[in-house]
Amino acid sequence: MRRLVAAVMVGVLSMGGPMGAAAQTTAAQSQAAPVVQQAGEGTFKLSLNANIVLTNVIVRDKKTGAVVKGLKASDFTIFEDKKPQKIISFDYQNVDEAAVLAEKSTAGGKASVADLLQGDFAASPKQLKDHRLIVIFFDLSSMQDEDIDRAVDAADDYVNKQMQPADLVALVSMSTGLTMDQDFTSNKAALLRGLARYNGMDETGFVNGTTGSTDGTPDDTTAFAADDTEYNSLNTDRELLAIRAISKSLERVDERKSMLYFSGGLTRNGIENEASLRAATNEAAKANLAIYSVDARGLQALTPVGDASQGSLRGNSAYSGGAATAQLSANFGSQETLSTLSTETGGKAFFDANDFAPAFQQVEHDTEAYYLLGFHSTNQRRDGSYRHLTVKVDRNDVTLQYRPGYYAASDFQHQKTEDREEALTEQMRSDLPATDVAVYLQAMYFRENKDSYFVPVSLIVPGSQIPFVQGGDRDKAALDIMGQVKDAQGLVVGNVRQTVKLAVDASQQVKRKNIQYSTGFVLAPGRYHLKFVVRENQTGNMGSFETDIQVPDLKKSPLKMSSVVVASQRTPDAERHATSPLVRDGLEWVPNVAHVFRQDQHLYFLYEVYDPAREKSAKDDAVKVLTSIEFMNNGTKVYETEPVTARAINDVEHDAVAFEFDVPLAALKPGTYICQVNVIDDAGGSFMFPRLALKVTPTAAPNAAVTAAVTK
Repeated sequence: MRRLVAAVMVGVLSMGGPMGAAAQTTAAQSQAAPVVQQAGEGTFKLSLNANIVLTNVIVRDKKTGAVVKGLKASDFTIFEDKKPQKIISFDYQNVDEAAVLAEKSTAGGKASVADLLQGDFAASPKQLKDHRLIVIFFDLSSMQDEDIDRAVDAADDYVNKQMQPADLVALVSMSTGLTMDQDFTSNKAALLRGLARYNGMDETGFVNGTTGSTDGTPDDTTAFAADDTEYNSLNTDRELLAIRAISKSLERVDERKSMLYFSGGLTRNGIENEASLRAATNEAAKANLAIYSVDARGLQALTPVGDASQGSLRGNSAYSGGAATAQLSANFGSQETLSTLSTETGGKAFFDANDFAPAFQQVEHDTEAYYLLGFHSTNQRRDGSYRHLTVKVDRNDVTLQYRPGYYAASDFQHQKTEDREEALTEQMRSDLPATDVAVYLQAMYFRENKDSYFVPVSLIVPGSQIPFVQGGDRDKAALDIMGQVKDAQGLVVGNVRQTVKLAVDASQQVKRKNIQYSTGFVLAPGRYHLKFVVRENQTGNMGSFETDIQVPDLKKSPLKMSSVVVASQRTPDAERHATSPLVRDGLEWVPNVAHVFRQDQHLYFLYEVYDPAREKSAKDDAVKVLTSIEFMNNGTKVYETEPVTARAINDVEHDAVAFEFDVPLAALKPGTYICQVNVIDDAGGSFMFPRLALKVTPTAAPNAAVTAAVTK
């Protein structure tokens, strides 16, 4: 990256506000209740409140443990942070009443009835009523081969012996990546085939590495104990992100979902993984997903001096009790995160047992019948705080089971710095473009040397879409900008991350202008993919733009020429030593991305011709390059500049002839033109005639011509 420039430009694009505004919801949302009110004769006002919190409640008899049926919404009271809430939705789910769900075959190209992970419903979600939705998640990255075998055997037994007609089960696994191996189905044969694919060859055993200390490690030929503490933290984030992704894919379904999470343990490093853990549990709560964590290592014998699989321990920790304490602490630490996942989502954790069948039995027990309650929170603050839930029933002979609370949604103003950065990074990775802020981009190229090119990139954001805040006699705003360039192999070869602060005079009618941001990359010839994400820092709205760019290899071109830059502004450059090809004589050329100009403006052209042929009859460094620019309207030439002949190299560093044109537009009528740049290397007998389209508009009002620039 060479340099960064942000400029406030005169508005030349006709743009409105954001393309759409998404309704934002709190935790465990699923429904939106629109209310239409008559606002006046012939007009109506539509109000939408999508902040519905759902929680499922299991009611059991204290003596028998049987599910209590027949309760009504009036029998329940919900408190959020000790404040009563009004129940607006009520449902009762009972697997005994489940109807047989006919699954559509995918052979004919139809989606399966349970295509929930893709959010593609081939059947109405209402048909899922009274069914169990169970995700069996095998974390292969944390389990050893014997752990995987035990987990798969337990799942096989469940499918063969315990699985009920009301059960819809999906198989998900993670080793080097997260994959859905079997979508939700009640087909036992399909599930058994999916489970058969898991074996000890899948394990990778990433987690729970050593801490770098040799004390208490086997005294064998291993002379070095690697410190995996930091890597363990990153791997834990990776697994928590997988749980978050699964939860996110299921949030469109109101019914309670259950996840059986088979893992070899998750180890947190202090508070390093706190944000990821919170995000995972919050997403699970939003999706009404209860996590049942199972430590696939089973019952472990933690002997102070080790077992037969390792050598004697170094140091004296085996005799002082230090080794035993360290083993117990490490084992507890790897289980504590699993316990938190279960507790915070209304599930249960299963540790230190070689029989995993009780985990499946618990899922069936908890989901045989439950009440689904929904309410609008009276606390409308979107501050991301934790909200405690309390549910009561007007009976003393029952016990209740429900999740203890949820994290409220957080708007942009309440987000922490790390959360804002994560949101920007996620949008950069997303295949789905952001459209709340319109973004336009143009990329060009100028040769640096024989094997590399400088690629200037300019972005345009309409000023009308940026909510400026009044500060004294200045309007202020800030933009977060992230950019990335990938080569043909998908490898990242360039990055940009910048926060640009804008401050302009209030009298300049900012909403009629555009914000232009310029940066650049040095790239080798080849094909690249370019993506930029822009976020305004008042509401957090984002926009993205991505495109493929081709940096040519000019070595074999008869006439080697750069891109043609057209501009309507040349601003003083704050960095006089800047080496950008767009900076000439202390002035920076600001590319006009839209190619729209006014009659009262000047049209500036800039381009370079590299390695022009030398004339044989003159001095060795003499060249003869002719150029002119002509404008055509409806196929007829209406204007042409005076031809210019270059007799010498004027850019010695790049062995180039650089051309600059200043064309007043007052003589051209408003309209659309095809502009042809004629370039002839007379000595070499080569030529090029690049064309571009541009539009000339009538002269605007005097106050619209004010321009301000901010350099970063």
